[in-house]
Amino acid sequence: MPLRHIDQANLDYYLLLFDSDGNERPEQDGTLLSETLRKVVQDGVTDVFVSSHGWMGDIPAAIRQYDPWITAMAAQADDRDRARAIDPRFKTVIVGIHWPSLPWGNEDAWAALLGDDEMDEFAAELPMTADELVQRYANRIADTDAARAALTTILAATEDEEVEAQLAEGTLSPHLEQAYQTLFDEAGLGLAGAGAAPGSDQGTFSPALIISEWESAAKEAAPSGPGGTPGPDEGPGLLGGGRGSLKDILLSPVRQMSFWSMKHRARHVGETGVHALLIELQKSASTARFHLMGHSFGCIVVSAAISGPLDQGTITSRLPRPVHSLFLVQGAMSLWSFAESVPFAPNAPGYFRPIDVAPALVSGPIVTTRSAFDRAVGTFFPLGAKLGDEVLLGPADLPEFGGVGTFGIQGTAAIHDMQVLNADADYGFDVGQFFNVDASTVIRHGGWPSGAHSDIAHAEIAHVFWQAALSGIANS
Repeated sequence: MPLRHIDQANLDYYLLLFDSDGNERPEQDGTLLSETLRKVVQDGVTDVFVSSHGWMGDIPAAIRQYDPWITAMAAQADDRDRARAIDPRFKTVIVGIHWPSLPWGNEDAWAALLGDDEMDEFAAELPMTADELVQRYANRIADTDAARAALTTILAATEDEEVEAQLAEGTLSPHLEQAYQTLFDEAGLGLAGAGAAPGSDQGTFSPALIISEWESAAKEAAPSGPGGTPGPDEGPGLLGGGRGSLKDILLSPVRQMSFWSMKHRARHVGETGVHALLIELQKSASTARFHLMGHSFGCIVVSAAISGPLDQGTITSRLPRPVHSLFLVQGAMSLWSFAESVPFAPNAPGYFRPIDVAPALVSGPIVTTRSAFDRAVGTFFPLGAKLGDEVLLGPADLPEFGGVGTFGIQGTAAIHDMQVLNADADYGFDVGQFFNVDASTVIRHGGWPSGAHSDIAHAEIAHVFWQAALSGIANS
């Protein structure tokens, strides 16, 4: 799929595919799209826009996000005119990155989530057989004999009335605890705290805590009344049908491991395949400016693409030159990712801190969006990452485990918090600064379980990206 045309916007973008190991996937004719792109950017291109989706799954699902997002960008005619006023040579190439990224749920559910309908994306799993679910989650977490055996044990428990009775009393049997732990170990996930690499940036793994927090979140989201799913005090009880079924509850730690595994994969794909792509494109277009945008886990992809592989916080592969702007939309990455010193781990910088250490790898602004209606980041990002009540720091009440899409970037100098503005406003983004844009008035629509997480294709949000890019262009 070398070129994707959007009729509504009357423009094209390149969709470049990577596998889960960060290797570029050949086109149907065996060629590599990156080779085509290297030639394209040499033809007078002044600005290259590179975007990465988040937990989108397959290629059609990625397209369902890219098409409306790029259409929203193209509709900002005034912003395009400003770019041409700054640089009369202004000519762009748009690149969308696809990587296998579905952590939980079913791929068809995203079509509903991104369309007009709302649905419980986990509901599709409830009628699946144990063998189907083992295959599904082995592919996402760890495809080993031990992992499959652990998944089989967990799924067998979904038919066990004794397990149901134990859960009602708030306990888990030792054999279930061991099965979850085996699966966690096989996934290769770590517990290194808030400043660690994505996928290891949690403090503990407690299946019982995940189950408890998952149930609370599901009950809070469940509609009540005529036509709705039973509310917390209705229906057949805590473990009765729908979101509260025994299968749904016992799968919650498995889903959370899948979520964490996708953070790890996002980092790996970014620091290998996408980082190598940026190097080659920058070499091919030695004067072109680069503007990176990520959504959800895609924020990890583009951040890792800029930093490249890190060795204990040291850059080992530097881009030929800095990128000119970085836009992180509803980031499913730690709020401490760029921190000078993570307050919960004194003297330990955030994992992506090297991006902002001189010589900085982003010459323009780094801008984020956050929304109070993003349940995926607000609820599921920190799910089960801590034990007990979490300590909060300072007047802002910033937690140890939380996502950029909820709290913005924290822990570094030159942070500016602001509200989203109209699609023609001037944000005044300065180069070398961090800007957290509260977009709750725009990013606000969506159903269980992700809330407004994917509600990003708006003129106001596209304008924020243009404003970041324009700052980078004006100061290049």
